[in-house]
Amino acid sequence: MNHPVITSQLALAAAAAFVLAGCRTMEPTAHGLNTPPPGFTALFNGTDLAGWWGATTEDPRKYLALPAEEFQRKHDASLDDIRKHWSVQQGELVNDGEGLFLTTEKNYGDFELLTDYKTVPRADSGIYLRGCPQVQIWDSTEQDKFALGADKGSGGLWNNSPGAPGKDPLVKADKPFGEWNHVRVVMAGARVWVWLNGKQTVNGATLENYYNRKLPVPPRGPIQLQTHGGEIRWRNLFIREIGSDEADKLVRGADPKGFQSVFNGKDLTGWAGPLECCAVKDGAIVWQLKKGGTIYTEAEYTNFIARVEFKLPPGGNNGLAIRYPGHGDTAYVGMCESQVLDDNYEKATGEQIDPRQAHGSAYGMVAAQRGYQHPIGEWNYEEVTVTGPKIKVELNGTVILDCDLSTVKEFMHNSPHPGKDRTSGHFGFAGHNDPVQFRAISIERLN
Repeated sequence: MNHPVITSQLALAAAAAFVLAGCRTMEPTAHGLNTPPPGFTALFNGTDLAGWWGATTEDPRKYLALPAEEFQRKHDASLDDIRKHWSVQQGELVNDGEGLFLTTEKNYGDFELLTDYKTVPRADSGIYLRGCPQVQIWDSTEQDKFALGADKGSGGLWNNSPGAPGKDPLVKADKPFGEWNHVRVVMAGARVWVWLNGKQTVNGATLENYYNRKLPVPPRGPIQLQTHGGEIRWRNLFIREIGSDEADKLVRGADPKGFQSVFNGKDLTGWAGPLECCAVKDGAIVWQLKKGGTIYTEAEYTNFIARVEFKLPPGGNNGLAIRYPGHGDTAYVGMCESQVLDDNYEKATGEQIDPRQAHGSAYGMVAAQRGYQHPIGEWNYEEVTVTGPKIKVELNGTVILDCDLSTVKEFMHNSPHPGKDRTSGHFGFAGHNDPVQFRAISIERLN
């Protein structure tokens, strides 16, 4: 069977093929200077700095969490510095190499970004995605920075950890000084694809959270134009927000070789348990109201990757049964229940939950990060990797849980989980009474 790292690379290659299929071939100025192509919105209007404020290299979670009045004061206090160091010259956005970074007033989730830039020797710049550094732009001829990777060129995710995917660009694609460079960035979840001058420099790599690598990048945040050390000019700054379906296709791509479908989309052949609790409608398993119970695959699994798409109603509650023995409550007798729950459960139901009950959590044991679901009524894509005592959950392109259950010593309500050390079992769904839906379910066994 494929090693999980190889599988991930194959998945990203497949996703990249999907992205490239929609790659735009128009010249950057084909629609006129600073005039967006169809489907895009201009971030820069070509005449002034409307829609922008100033921030530096600072955790966006902190200023996004500020009360409205306090944030407005921060926003307004930045404008003098922005006006001092940023200007508009003949339809070009110009920075003198100093000052705060130009920051969009609007925050973005999944998006496609297009822009042109032109810089000077020894300048250093970048594009912050959701306020996080960065798609690197620098002088690839500056020998003093060769040890840092400048000789590899621009277009990488330079602030990723050494050796991590995406840190160095796949190819060197910088144009000579005096010429405009064209950048295309696609971001879905924490996954990033970058093209510089038509050559791919990043292929679906995860953008690490520079401010706290234990946390994923925020689900939404601003675009920032970072600069220091020399003049940089920008033009044709366009963005297109990506919807849930497109983002899921981008992140999932085609299932690589090694994955096998465990649901035929027509009936529950190959499944066991109280099958009467579910119906199959429009290619999805749907829980019927007032009927709960755990259904599970007839096959058992040890180490595996499961890929599944799900849709929740308001307040919807279900779960993924991991290494389930075929009887009992999988949250306790199986390795775990990976919770499937509306991220706005408290608001929808009026009930409070423990953080270890939130979506993606190893129920009652380890809490997942919240805020990465698509809106209620839209499909989500989730990938769960189970190896030994470890479980990793990636939701819509963002890893929200990555833990080792063998290290867990504290449990919600002090309730023991005797099954957490199970080494094999069935995969299934721990349904409650809500019409949660699942489709496109496939599993790859791992060695």
